[in-house]
Amino acid sequence: MIRYRAFRIFPLAGAVLLAGLAACQPVATATEVTRLPAPAVDAAPISAGHDQVAVLAGGCFWGIEAVFEHVKGVRKVTAGYSGGAADTAHYEMVGSGTTGHAESVEVEFDPAQVSYGTLLQVFFSVALNPTELNRQGPDSGTQYRSVIFYGNAQQQKIATDYIAQLTRAKAFSAPIVTQVVPLQAFYPAEAYHQHYYDLHPDNPYIVFNDAPKVAHLQKLFPALYQPEQQFVEVQLH
Repeated sequence: MIRYRAFRIFPLAGAVLLAGLAACQPVATATEVTRLPAPAVDAAPISAGHDQVAVLAGGCFWGIEAVFEHVKGVRKVTAGYSGGAADTAHYEMVGSGTTGHAESVEVEFDPAQVSYGTLLQVFFSVALNPTELNRQGPDSGTQYRSVIFYGNAQQQKIATDYIAQLTRAKAFSAPIVTQVVPLQAFYPAEAYHQHYYDLHPDNPYIVFNDAPKVAHLQKLFPALYQPEQQFVEVQLH
């Protein structure tokens, strides 16, 4: 069995930090990439309206951010933290796994172009393995758990109904462990984490773990795929 070493390398305060050193696990049969059915329950299509927000977590936020930056109808994506307090929303603290935070992304989208349910369809199809508990691939810890942080009752219903739909259809060979919990707050991550996929395409971690997700999005959802990434300015906190 071939194993790879996956590195997460990024600058911090003029230095280079090496984090997330771990063996890249082989893909399990439960994560064979396939386009999952669309949610039977979704928000009604609208012709125009204000942008909406989805907050999702599933492993390292670099890959989740990269996937949704390539989805048509998405205005911007921000990497950050959800699930814990404001004073612990810092990478070094979140990495301890004791803050309650999960590495998350805030997806601002135009509901006239893409629905919340479609975002969840992409999320479960290509962005993560929803059967892995407190880990994704080479990353382990509660900060890498999969979570749908819903912002209102409609999002909660769409998410819970979709997980039930996928469970009934036996879309995965193991139970889905993705949590569906209310969004309390989202805290943008440090500036060096934003658009990491685009800025560091040769990083071995990106090559082995995240580039395949974007490729799968393009293959499985060609009508949704956009080659240009959407950028958002995020202040370092």
